[in-house]
Amino acid sequence: MNKLDSSDMDADSPPASQKKTMCHESCHRFSKLLLTSFIILLLLLKMLFSVSLITLFKQHTQLPDEKAITKELNYTDLECTKQHSLSKDKVWSCCPKHWKPFRFHCYFTSNDSASWSESEEKCSSMGAHLMVIHSQEEQDFITKILDPKAAYYIGLLDPGHRQWRWVDQTPYNESATFWHPSEPNNDKNNEKCVVVNHPSSSWGWNDIPCSSKENSVCQMKKIYL
Repeated sequence: MNKLDSSDMDADSPPASQKKTMCHESCHRFSKLLLTSFIILLLLLKMLFSVSLITLFKQHTQLPDEKAITKELNYTDLECTKQHSLSKDKVWSCCPKHWKPFRFHCYFTSNDSASWSESEEKCSSMGAHLMVIHSQEEQDFITKILDPKAAYYIGLLDPGHRQWRWVDQTPYNESATFWHPSEPNNDKNNEKCVVVNHPSSSWGWNDIPCSSKENSVCQMKKIYL
């Protein structure tokens, strides 16, 4: 009967040190794989966060324009006329109902007396601003539809030092102004806003205190469809 040698029993089994080495290498590979997966996951999360942030930023920066467009088009009734132009995509020029069209703008006369700032706020709430006048044609157009017994704020004011400014930031041209004789006179240095009125024989501009309660004229660009 042959005795089994211990060397024969361990011939097919790796030594203990070799087992430890193999386990160490396997654990190392698993740890490396886990770390790689974790890094990839972090990168994906970072990319998703960046995309979300960019999308949110775009939506935020586009919001004023979208609100402006909504405000401009948010009218239940429009009165439109066919354009005689070569443009094929927009063939109608429109103004909100009860607004008067003239050239490239629409005009609305308000008979609710208010201060200059309150009047400008009313116009702004409708997507407009107080009227800006740059020509005799505009002056004649609007005065034909105003009540000569009333005064109407326009978008001209003096922020200081008699430096007249239009509310839409267009240049103030002294050669295209329609002041009454002896106006602007700035009585008591507090007449910093302007109305168009008809005190005697003709229409013209007069500087008055901005707190005075007067009617007003709003102006907005035409809507093209």
